[in-house]
Amino acid sequence: MDEIPERLTAKPSWLINQLSVHARRLVAEGFAAAGARGYHYRVLAALHEFGPASQAEIGRRCHIDRSDMVAAVNELVEQGFVDRAPDPEHGRRNRVTLTGDGLRQLRRMDEVLDRVQDDLLQPLSAEERRTLTRLLGRVLAHHQPE
Repeated sequence: MDEIPERLTAKPSWLINQLSVHARRLVAEGFAAAGARGYHYRVLAALHEFGPASQAEIGRRCHIDRSDMVAAVNELVEQGFVDRAPDPEHGRRNRVTLTGDGLRQLRRMDEVLDRVQDDLLQPLSAEERRTLTRLLGRVLAHHQPE
């Protein structure tokens, strides 16, 4: 294997970027094998944690663009993982609700992500994994708009 310049490997930004590419591939492959996509997981997770919501609210919570959000919800409705109905409190808005099949799919996707985390972080101990997660969360929180 060709050596990588130390100027790169000494930069956390470069390392994070390289690992991100690898992580995205692992997640995409795992979700594809489960017949799902990353947007599906985000939507199902938000509905499970926060309850029924408008498509716009889910999109904001999950950082999903409006057009991608519509496509994801359409796919989830077709698969029976969510229900979409007019919001009785706001006539022009749709309210999205998690179904029992959607909860089962979310659990399958959780299992996929657990395997991906194990594969991705295999060289780290459980304590190192918790530390890495905490530190990455702290750095990300610092850069999030308030």
